[in-house]
Amino acid sequence: MKPHAPRHCLAACLLALFTVGPAFAHDTWFEAKSHKQPGRLLMALGTGNQFPELEFPMDLRYLTQHGCQQDGKPMALQGVAMAAKSLLLMTQAPGAGPVTCWAQSIPFELEMAADKVAIYFDEINPPQATRDRWAAMAARGLAWRERYVKNARIEFAGAATDQAQTPLPSGMGLDVLMLSGLQAARSGDALQFQVLRDGQPLADFAVELRGTSPGPGLWLRTDAQGSVRTPAPAPGRWLLRGTDLRIATDNPDQWDSRFITLAFEVK
Repeated sequence: MKPHAPRHCLAACLLALFTVGPAFAHDTWFEAKSHKQPGRLLMALGTGNQFPELEFPMDLRYLTQHGCQQDGKPMALQGVAMAAKSLLLMTQAPGAGPVTCWAQSIPFELEMAADKVAIYFDEINPPQATRDRWAAMAARGLAWRERYVKNARIEFAGAATDQAQTPLPSGMGLDVLMLSGLQAARSGDALQFQVLRDGQPLADFAVELRGTSPGPGLWLRTDAQGSVRTPAPAPGRWLLRGTDLRIATDNPDQWDSRFITLAFEVK
């Protein structure tokens, strides 16, 4: 793939070189980090070929928005340091309840070899209409050109595990809410997520639930309300991921995509 610099920021091409890479559907996600200060939540934000291995950091300069909330109240999410494979961030939670944090990147542009598109599709599971549209474009000899935005969330259960709070939308272009609550999820619990695009439920959208063990994840598809339901998986770290891919509104020969991840832990 050959990344192109966004029109508004030539320097972003450097980040695109790291966030695209040879795996075609790199995700960007949060990872909770250990800490010793009470109320302090430390996390890493980075990009990788496949969860849970982060490979490249996401520079704070390339985030259009980032923040956290507790009890529906906003909290600042501040950059701490740039590590080799991730950006370290932190927030200070005033209470012991659950906390949710998020970040959205600026748009980047890339060009991908046509013979790699099938691998990309295997990783994001787009609908048949998208596959058919690309087949028609490829038959015309068009190259794959895509403008993409990364969106990421993370849930911290907090010390007060009995508080089943529902997170509020963040304002990201593609978002996912844990409707079943931000309390600590335990194996076998009923989990419910809702995907929002521009604040509205995104129906018939494919999301994959991935754990830290190798192997394929569990693919789910949202209902008319943009929701999916599944029993909580085995204890450990999990990632819900999805990619909304569609033809760009300003160019019928280019694609727009929005990536979303939601990191959480099952006790």
